[in-house]
Amino acid sequence: MLPMLREMLAAGLLLMVAAVQAADPAPAAAPKSETLTLGGGCFWCLEAVFDEVKGVTQAESGYAGGKLANPSYEQVSSGTTGHAEVVQITFDPQVVSRDTLLDIYFTIHDPTTLNRQGNDAGEQYRSIAFYRDDAQKAAIEAAIRRTADSHEWDGAIVTQVQPFTQFYKAENYHQEYYKLHGSEPYCSLVIGPKVAKFRKKFHAQLK
Repeated sequence: MLPMLREMLAAGLLLMVAAVQAADPAPAAAPKSETLTLGGGCFWCLEAVFDEVKGVTQAESGYAGGKLANPSYEQVSSGTTGHAEVVQITFDPQVVSRDTLLDIYFTIHDPTTLNRQGNDAGEQYRSIAFYRDDAQKAAIEAAIRRTADSHEWDGAIVTQVQPFTQFYKAENYHQEYYKLHGSEPYCSLVIGPKVAKFRKKFHAQLK
């Protein structure tokens, strides 16, 4: 009888363990990466800044928001494709938060100018943030409210908030442009001040 009793007790214990595991499943692992797609003027500027953010694993210049598939820089620059110049940012949310990245974004470009950043004018230079899910949409809208409340910029924020559909990576010569051509006039006069502003305000986020 004893062997049979031991078997019955063991079977009962296994059933109890299974019931506990079913009632209290292990927590889901935190995502190791997330992607944001943001436009705010020339993509060289945004890429140069986000390349320096701790926790950002990749920042790529490209095009989004239009209907033309695989557009070229010349086509986007014509202002007829509906695309904006954007940077696609892949990051580790355990190192840098989505909210911090959005705060950086709204600091380094002017979200109050319609279809313009400085002397760069046209629909392709519009301020636009794409969301992949409800959480990203809510985060972008919250960042807009924070920016408005901060009075960082004069005027109403005109940043478009749209669902993400497709990202087209820009030509290779656009990638890492500031890093490779930092001494050029546009880089030193336009991109440099944005990078300097980021480094001063978000020094704790530097790689």
